[in-house]
Amino acid sequence: MNLRIIAVVALLAAGPGLAAQNFVMQNTARPVSADNSDDVFIPISKYLAAGNADALSAWFADNLEIAVLSGSSDASRAQARQIVKNFFNTYTPRSFDVNHTATRANMKYALGTLKAGGETFNVTIFLSCKDNTYRIKQFKIERF
Repeated sequence: MNLRIIAVVALLAAGPGLAAQNFVMQNTARPVSADNSDDVFIPISKYLAAGNADALSAWFADNLEIAVLSGSSDASRAQARQIVKNFFNTYTPRSFDVNHTATRANMKYALGTLKAGGETFNVTIFLSCKDNTYRIKQFKIERF
């Protein structure tokens, strides 16, 4: 039996809250390697398109710069999660497409288009690598 399946079954037996929390944390932050460092935007894009603020926030650094529409601030992961969750509640996401990516040393950058609530938004995501894991340090959503 696949070890991942065994781990999921064990987590589910521990309770749904713990299972969901562990699944999000273990399956979102990816270690840096030559094989998978470029795919960090795949799950991030999926969570943006689905409007899943909880899963998206697993990628947030402990503290990050966040700008949603006209508001901008430095925030903790929990504060940023709530800001994004409020945005998703107001503007239900329909799709997200990455238009451009760039990589330099231990940094990654993406520009994308989010269609949500009948409007189009530009999204800017900046990740940095710390302890072999990419985390979102800057996250910005602005009207197109």
